[in-house]
Order: sequence, then structure tokens, then C-alpha cells
Amino acid sequence: MTPPPWPWRNKSGEDAGAPDTGNTAGTTDHARTAGNEHGPAPQAEDDPAVAPGGTDDAPPPPPLVGTGTSSSVRVDVSGEGAVGAGRDITHTAVGADSRVEHNEVDNRIENTTIGRDVFQAGRDLTINNNHAAPTAEPVVRPVRVGMVPPLASAFQPRSGLREEIDRARERNATVVLTQVLSGGGGVGKSQLAAHYADRAHAEGVDVLVWVNAAETAQIIATYAEAAAKACVPGADGQDAEADARAFLDWLAVTDRSWLVVLDDLTDLEGAQRWWPHPPAGTGDGRVLATTRRRDALVTGNGRARVDIGTYTPDEALAYLEERLAEAGAGHLLDDRSGDLVEALGLLPLALSHAAAYMINEEVDCAAYLRLFTDRASRLESLLPTAADTDNYGRRVTASLLLALDAADHREPVGLATAAIRLAAHLDPAGHPDTLWTTNAVTQYLTTRTPDPAPVTAGQARSALRLLHHYALITHDPRDAHRAVRLHALTARAARETTPPTQIPATVRTAADALRVVWPEHEHTARELAAVLRANTDTLADHAGDHLWHPGGHPVLFTAGNSLLDAGLFHIAVTNWQHLTADAQRLLGHDHPDTLTACSNLASSYWQAGRTGEAIVLEERVAADRERILGPDHPDTLVARGNLASAYRQVGRIGEAIVLEERVLAYRERLLGDDHPDTLMARGNLASSYALAGRTGEAIALEERVAADFERLLGDDHPDTLVARGNLASSYRQAGRTDEAINLLERVLADRERLLGDDHPSTLTARGNLASSYGQAGRTGEAIALEERVAADFERLLGDDHPDTLTARGNLASSYALAGRVGEAIVIEERVAADRERLLGHDHPGTLTACGNLATSYWQAGRADGAVDLLRSVAKGRVRLLGPGHPDSVMSRVDLATVLTWRGRGLLSGDPVGAWRDAAEAVGAVGPYLSDDPATYGPVLADAYGLAAAVLDADGQPQAAADFRSRALQAAGTAPPPRPGDGAADGSRS
Repeated sequence: MTPPPWPWRNKSGEDAGAPDTGNTAGTTDHARTAGNEHGPAPQAEDDPAVAPGGTDDAPPPPPLVGTGTSSSVRVDVSGEGAVGAGRDITHTAVGADSRVEHNEVDNRIENTTIGRDVFQAGRDLTINNNHAAPTAEPVVRPVRVGMVPPLASAFQPRSGLREEIDRARERNATVVLTQVLSGGGGVGKSQLAAHYADRAHAEGVDVLVWVNAAETAQIIATYAEAAAKACVPGADGQDAEADARAFLDWLAVTDRSWLVVLDDLTDLEGAQRWWPHPPAGTGDGRVLATTRRRDALVTGNGRARVDIGTYTPDEALAYLEERLAEAGAGHLLDDRSGDLVEALGLLPLALSHAAAYMINEEVDCAAYLRLFTDRASRLESLLPTAADTDNYGRRVTASLLLALDAADHREPVGLATAAIRLAAHLDPAGHPDTLWTTNAVTQYLTTRTPDPAPVTAGQARSALRLLHHYALITHDPRDAHRAVRLHALTARAARETTPPTQIPATVRTAADALRVVWPEHEHTARELAAVLRANTDTLADHAGDHLWHPGGHPVLFTAGNSLLDAGLFHIAVTNWQHLTADAQRLLGHDHPDTLTACSNLASSYWQAGRTGEAIVLEERVAADRERILGPDHPDTLVARGNLASAYRQVGRIGEAIVLEERVLAYRERLLGDDHPDTLMARGNLASSYALAGRTGEAIALEERVAADFERLLGDDHPDTLVARGNLASSYRQAGRTDEAINLLERVLADRERLLGDDHPSTLTARGNLASSYGQAGRTGEAIALEERVAADFERLLGDDHPDTLTARGNLASSYALAGRVGEAIVIEERVAADRERLLGHDHPGTLTACGNLATSYWQAGRADGAVDLLRSVAKGRVRLLGPGHPDSVMSRVDLATVLTWRGRGLLSGDPVGAWRDAAEAVGAVGPYLSDDPATYGPVLADAYGLAAAVLDADGQPQAAADFRSRALQAAGTAPPPRPGDGAADGSRS
């Protein structure tokens, strides 16, 4: 899009194009280097030693007539008040009807219109015998004051921003308008303004004034110079401020077109008197200002603010490509160029310096990116002043923090520097401004100000607003979670200029504040928790080892556990691996914080499906705690309990029970029967009893635990509700469905009342009740609840959270039970794909989802798809959980059952295929018959029966009889289970 021209009017008799290229005094002051494509070659400017009005910049006086060569003249004067004058009184006639005839003029006049001593004036003046010079049209030459910066190499026109500026101008075409280009250091404000100045010159603006406006005195001086060059009435060169005021007054009334650029306007308060005011209604006067300030003084009085940010990614890449190509260094571009411009924050200033460095040092994008992201590198070495080929004029750090000193001298005095150094250690993308109301931050700021009075939360907020006004940060209170943001390079400059002695206190203050604002219940503030995790990551990266003295800062552990709560298991593994390594390096292997980190790493391993590594680590932590703290220490008992839970989850139920019985005995001896930790240990043991088939013992323990929690902690305590839920699950497992439903309805009502409809514990209780409804044959009620639970988890935790996937899987199972197999398959295919994408192929949750999908395929008659899935699930569970785990057992049973069913369908048309299925089914369960005859026997008998039927059809009755005999031996009395029994998605407990 070609921007519309600025509306400079071409006036009759005026030169509306480029200025005269002759070497005439005062012609132009448009400072451009020779050959610059953006403007003409510079014009020489002499400083004529004449009185004001004697330069070519001013309109010439009206043409006068007089004598040419020496001659006698007759002056006829007529009319009242007419005057004819010569060199003295004897040559003068005054009054009505007076006349001077043949009066000689003594002075000689050659080649001019009038002489020094001859004056002729009058209303009806007539002059005889004169030789008048020819008259001339007035010539008005352009006025150019100040040095417009040259456009940078590979200048990017930034069409989007220019369109925004032009739109602002068009909306205010007939009123006072000043466009203020507001933005931080290095974003290219002056370059955009220079582009507009170039355009105005090319379009023939009469008066173009570029003001370096950092100081009010410089504004006044430049205006005074402009007044002289424009021959402004009343500007006599004696008083700069008076001349500047005269210039402003002239701008407000002149019909000449003009553009005044106030570049780097800093002292807005001092400059208020010096804003030009274009003539109303003409559209011929414009003001363009650049400033870092963003407070109220920038706008008002017809001024429209246009915020200038960094390049877009496309603009940044285009700049880098063009800059390197111009220097013959295009070969330095590579596949990391996009990453490099992002690392440089898309900042024009940084890109300019970086490109020059790359050219000078022959360094490609990938190599420069490695240097730039190296924590040991400093901006001053990577973006050196020597690389300032585009004449930005300052070191990068100085440019980015230029306004900081001014901000420090404004109220609240002395807080700006301390505040930006604190913010610089957090995520540039933003943090909540509630952090600045914490005691940690206000106490930190108090120690950094010369005022002994404590800094208040209000003053801390004022410091944020001050930094915002000077464009050092962006503070937008409307953004609840990322209200405070700053450019990454500004943050880096602030960090690199922080005295090393202040860094420990700064980073610990930031960590303390993050810990304070962390939400207690993350499910109600998922976005906030994600922002706080990002800020913790950034802080930890910048803090080095300062967050590990004297021990690991609690915010590091909070952020790690938050990843697990959010279901980000693989990211959690990486996070806890780093924390564990840091703890071991800085605190030693035996420090309590190191052991806690190891235990949390084990939990993340388990939830990420890396069960073998989880158990190895839990065993090590338990042994280390017992060695260091002794067998009776509470932390040792916790470690044993965690290890028992890991054993239970991988099917090592016997080992889990041994550990849990030992933990319970220690708890009872050390803490007593009624201590909450003792009750928790008793409940864990009950869970293992239930998995071992010792349902009666499990129920007896859980009834006791529920009663004790109710007696000791009350009906409404969360632990009481958990105990009741566990008891209900055991009732359901034992077939006592009505009792389970009654208890679960009570638990759900209590959780809704105490925690609200949307709490995760409430949703879990609702899902458990739905499972019991399904078991009781109340399928419609089960589906209604599960549809609600799935929608609520998706809304609250997101599509990819493990609890959301579990809820969808349970809903699909209920659809299948209701005969809605097609709907079940659609959901289960999505769940299986999501689990594999998020957790990996071998994760227990992925295998469960695939097993459930296989069951639905079988129900829908899609035996081939079911067999393929079940083969994969059976192998994965044996590899992951071991052959004796209940899930591994059930997978083998399911595979054998579906193979036998498919084989019977092949008998008439494909007896070879039927025999193959029978053989595979026997191989799947036969070797394990002695391990669990009640489970494997009926399925193995079915497979033998299929083999006998194939042999009968093939005319081998004796062999068929042998297989029937084997079937009778294996059969027992139990009917074969339906594939998928016991393979629920996992949230039904």
C-alpha cells in the first residue's frame, strides 16, 4: 500500500518541489549524505551577515521604482496627504497641489531601481523621466532546520505501523493533530519519523524542522534557528526564547506548509509550552514526536499516540536478510535465522548491532545464536558500540535503559532501578502485579531506597506505573496474570547492570513473592499457575545457584509439583531431573531436600509410565532415609509408604502388603492408634488387601478408618470423605452395590456442599457414583453423570489433562454397556490417540485405553482390529508391569477370548485360519494355567474346544477327542469372562 501524500498545498508563485540546488545562502539545511537514495545531496549553507529579512528564505520586499542613470526628475504630488521627498528639505514637496519640477537628484543610481537617498511615496504619486527596473514575482524557498537521521541500512518500511499513523492523520485532517510515536529504546521510533521527514521533503513541504528534543533548551534553540531562517516577524536574534515563541506563533497562522519533528521528547513537563499548534482548518501543518513516555501528558490537545513495538517476525527476517545481502554476507544466513531474530526480541536496535557483528566477525546465524544465549556472554560484547553502523549513537544497554535515571528522580524517588532489576529476573512475557503487593517485595524495595520509611504496596505499584510511563516496562492491570511485561533485552540489560552483591537478595525476593501468590487450589486458577511456573523457570535460569542456599527454595518444589498436578508428566520428569541434579551438586546426596527431590522425581517417573525407574529410585530413597534418619523417622516411614504404593501399582501386591504392614506397626507404636498418619497407613494397607482379593479384610479396615476419621476430624473433613469413598469402592468390589451407592451419594453431596460443583474431588466423586450406577444397571443415570463429568473436566482442566481423558474413557464404557457401541468407539479412538501422544505408547494409561477400544471393536464385530490391539496391549503390559500384574493377566485372557471367538467364525470358510487362532489362544493363556486356574481355565477350555472343532471338520476325530479331554480338564465351573472385564479406565476407584 502506497501511503497517501501529506497534504502540503502548492501555492501560486512558490517552489513546491525540491529546494534550489544552487549555492544560495539559506537555501537548505536538509542534512543528508551525498548519494543517499532517500534525499538530495546536501546544499551548502552560508551564514549571511545581514539584518533579519536579508536572507533568501524570506519573501522579498514589494518592488519599488526609481531612476536608472543620473537625470533630472519632476515629482508631481497631488491629493491630500501626498508627499514627494528628495535628499533634503529643498527637494521635498508636502501638501495638496505641491510639486517639485526639474529637481536634480545628486546621488547616482546605476542598474538599480532606487538609490540610497531617494524616497518617493504618495497616494497619487507620479514620476516623470524615470527608467524603472522590471518587476519580479516573489520566490519563497524551502526552510530546512536540523539534521534528519539517515535511514538505516535495509530500512524496513513497517507498512502496518505506517498505515496506523496515516489513519490517525486522516481522522484528524482538519483539526489540530500531533502523532506521538511512543515506545521503548531501540524499537525504531526515530527511523519511522525520519522516513516521514524524507517523504515530506520529497512532497515539497515548505518548512521542515527536525528537533533533538531530549532537552527543552534544545527545542528552544532549534525553534529560534528556524525563526531566523523563515524570517519570522518579531524574531530579531537577540533572545532565543522570544524567537522560539515567535516561531510557534508564526506556525499557528502561516499559510506555508510545515512539519516539525520532536525526536526523543523526554521532558514532557518542560516541553508543554513548546508544542506547535497547526493552523486550524488548513491541514498544512504537522507535528510528529517520538518519545519513550506513555503517560497522560503524551496525549490531549489533539495529539494522537501511536505505540511503536518491535518488528514483526517477517520484518525482522527481512531486515537481517537484506542487511547481510547488502554487505555480500548472505552466506551467513542459515536455518537458525528465525530463532536468532526471536532471541534478539525482534528489536531493530539489536538486529542492527547483531548483523554488523556477524559481518565483521564472519559468524553465521547458528554460531551467533550460540554466543548470544550463552549465559556467560554480555550484551556489550555481543552488541558492541563498534557495530553501530546505523548510527544509533549509544551502547545497547544505555539505549535500552536510557530513561531509567530520569524515572529514578521522580516520585516515588529511588524505586525505579530496584523495581526493574527485580522484574528483569522474571518472565519477560509477564507476571501478575499482585506480586508487587507482597511483603517480600515491599521489604526489598525499602532496603533499596534512601528514604528510611517502609515502602508501601501503593508505592510499589507507583514504581511500576513510573516504569511504564517511561516505556521501560508495560503495566496493563487488565491482564490479570501477565500485567507486568518487559522486553527480553531490556530485562537482560537490567540484569547485567545489577551489582553482583545485590543479585542474591533480588532473586530470593522474587522467589518469595512467587510462592506467596501461588494459588492454593490450582484447578480454579490454571492459567495463573501456568504463568507462575513460567516465571519460576525464568527466575531459576537467571538465579544460578542463589536459590539453593541454605537449602532449595520452596518455590522450586511448588513449581515442580504443579507440573504433576497439571498432568504435564514428561515435562515434570525433566524438571525434577534438573532439580535433583542441582540438589545433589549443591547440597549433597544426603541432604533432606535432595532426598525429597529424588522422591518427587520417582513420582514423575511413575506418572510418565517409567515404572521401572520409579521403583529403583523409591527403593534408593527409602534406604537412604533409613540410613540417615533411622527407621523410626517420619520421613523414613513416608518413603516406605511411597515405595509400597509403587509396588502396588505395578502388581507387586505381596511386597506392598509387607511394607505397609510394617509402616502401620511403626505408626501405631510411635504415634498411637488415632493419629491421622496412622489412619492413613491403615487405609493404604486396606487398598492393597483389596487388590490381593482379601476383600473382607479390606472392608473391615476401611470401616474402622472411616469411623475413626469421622470421630477425630469430623464429618466434613476431607480425609473423612476420602475414607468413605474408599470404603464405597470396596463395597462395590464385593458386590454390595446398594451400600456403595448410598455412601457415594452422601460423599458427593458433602463435596458439592463443602468444595463446590467444580472442585476436582467433587468431579471424582460424581464419576465414582456413575460407575456404581452402571454396575447396578442404572445405565441412563450413569451416562448422564459421566457426560457432565467429562464436560466439566474438559472445561476446568483442558482437553489434554489425564483426568479429562479418564472421564471420556469412562463415558465411552457406559455408552458401550448401553449398546451405543459406535459412539463408544469414536470416543475411545480419540482417547487412545491422545494418551499415546501425551504419555507415550507404553504408558499404563495408553495400554488401558487401547484395551478398552479393543473390547468395543469386538462388540462391534471388528475382530481383526480387536486382535491387533490386544496383542500389542498384552506385550506392553508384560514388558511394563510384569507377567503377574492383574492388568497383564486380563490382557492375555481378553486376547485368547477374542481369538477363539474369531476362530469360530472362520470354521466353515477358513479352517486353517481357525486353527491358527486356536493355537494362538492356547499359547496366550496355557503357560499360565497353574498360576491362576480359576482365571485362565475357562478361557483355555474354549480355545481347546475350537481346536477340537477344527479337527472334527478336518476328519480327525481321534485328535479332536484329545483336545476335548484337555478342555474338560481346564474348564472348571466358571463361565468365560467378557473381554474387557476389569479393564476400566482407572478412575472408578
